Amino acid sequence: MLQALLQKKKKIAVIGLGYVGLPIALEFGKYFEVIGFDINKNRVQQMREGIDPSMELSSLKIKESNILLTSNPDHLKDAHFFIIAVPTPVDQHKVPNLEYLISASTLVGQSLKKGDYVVYESTVYPGCTEEDCLPILEKCSGLKLDQDFKIGYSPERINPGDQQHTLTKILKIVAGNDAESTQVIADVYGQIIEAGIYKTSSIKVAEAAKVIENTQRDINIALMNELSIIFDKMDIDTQEVLNAANTKWNFLKFFPGLVGGHCIGVDPYYLTYKAQQFDYYPQVILSGRRINDEMPLYLAKKLTQIIIKKGKAPLKCRVLVMGITFKENVSDIRNSKVAELVGELQEYSFKVDVLDPLANPDEVQKEYGFSLIDQVSMKYEAIVIAVKHKAFAVLKPDYYYSILQQNAIVMDIKSLLHKEDFSNYEYWRL
Repeated sequence: MLQALLQKKKKIAVIGLGYVGLPIALEFGKYFEVIGFDINKNRVQQMREGIDPSMELSSLKIKESNILLTSNPDHLKDAHFFIIAVPTPVDQHKVPNLEYLISASTLVGQSLKKGDYVVYESTVYPGCTEEDCLPILEKCSGLKLDQDFKIGYSPERINPGDQQHTLTKILKIVAGNDAESTQVIADVYGQIIEAGIYKTSSIKVAEAAKVIENTQRDINIALMNELSIIFDKMDIDTQEVLNAANTKWNFLKFFPGLVGGHCIGVDPYYLTYKAQQFDYYPQVILSGRRINDEMPLYLAKKLTQIIIKKGKAPLKCRVLVMGITFKENVSDIRNSKVAELVGELQEYSFKVDVLDPLANPDEVQKEYGFSLIDQVSMKYEAIVIAVKHKAFAVLKPDYYYSILQQNAIVMDIKSLLHKEDFSNYEYWRL
């Protein structure tokens, strides 16, 4: 397979050109013939124009690539090594939504030929590739695993907004349905991954390794959030406590905050869903999820308490929320806990303005039903710094003074500012 790909007798197809799939397609495109497929025609057109809708890659990198960008499923018939990198969200009941994965598996199955490989990158629960996806591939293709084609799993480890730990610099886990397929998949990915390849004994091990990466982070952040709630009741500054504790070499450096996005706030539910199929109710994981999911309400209540304590009425207060994306320095607004915080503040009758230079206003309006402001044109009774964008970090204290009413409140969720610079205001942080 590798030699056929290198000689360009066979092609790679990447299905799903989001923040995971597009970088993969571009890197493979340096060595192989690559078909980049996405069902979103507008997204494909943007990429043809050199625009990364995720705002992670430069236009030059896209324009210089020679990959075929398409939304036509017929083009997939020319491929022999398929990589599926589609979203795996949860529904409103926190149950895994495999709609995109099933759709992608169906499309690939319809183009599958003898000798082909199918590798999944999407985050799933252990067993999903072989128990849920494989039957679709076999049904749609009329082919049989091992006898006709191979499958594998290589979990994505992309960290949006991180310019240091990029695709080629992150150790890549790979697994196939047998030793032969594992080696072939390792060889193919080895052409682009500088950090090295780690082969697991089975696809399930690889799936489990991926899903616990973000579960571990979720639980640790939940612990920090719970500690911040406890210390706030004790009138202790959580950040000062963490700064002191971090002086020990083996103290884990996690911080409290809002946990949204399409990874940390979602992946644990894939593991807990599967665990409950084995009659086990995961107590620690779900407790952590509950704490993190409740943080928007906690923060809205806290701001309301501070406002009322100052003798003000929420109905007469205008609040500026700075940042709406799920994390700093990205444009992605999916599963934004800041949006939930905005909703909670509005429930308490606050008039809320939201500012974010990276988010797409149309997407915010469509997804969450409120508008972004272009610029600040008034003074506020409170500002909430919800996302640690570089654009906010470079602002001097004088800027914040200029948009704050006298005796105003600064709620610094991300500890972006220096506490001592706001001694004339009510400064509060997680």
